[in-house]
Amino acid sequence: MAKSKALEKLRKAALAYPDTHEDHPWGESAIKVKAKVFVFMGDGPDGFSFGVKLPKSGPSVLKKKFAEPTHYGLGKSGWVTCKFERDADLPMKDALAWIDESFRAVAPKRVLAKLA
Repeated sequence: MAKSKALEKLRKAALAYPDTHEDHPWGESAIKVKAKVFVFMGDGPDGFSFGVKLPKSGPSVLKKKFAEPTHYGLGKSGWVTCKFERDADLPMKDALAWIDESFRAVAPKRVLAKLA
């Protein structure tokens, strides 16, 4: 199975932020800033998904057909999961903005200062 090129682009963008690294809990990819996750990613035979914390844009993103509150109670804290079929078009500009919002919502202030 070929990995999703779109998901790989998001992964690389997330890892370009300061003090980030990738972990693999529960068989998925988790991109963390220090010890806190800001993006969950999953890639399966039917499609791919990613979850981000969206305290500002979450309510509007949840109106999209591919979005739902993240399971395990994370949706109550502003986490949104976006699911796409293997050949679906990913709204890349929006997805990159959501990763940025999630990073800024989770990262410690001293790490955010490195963005300036």
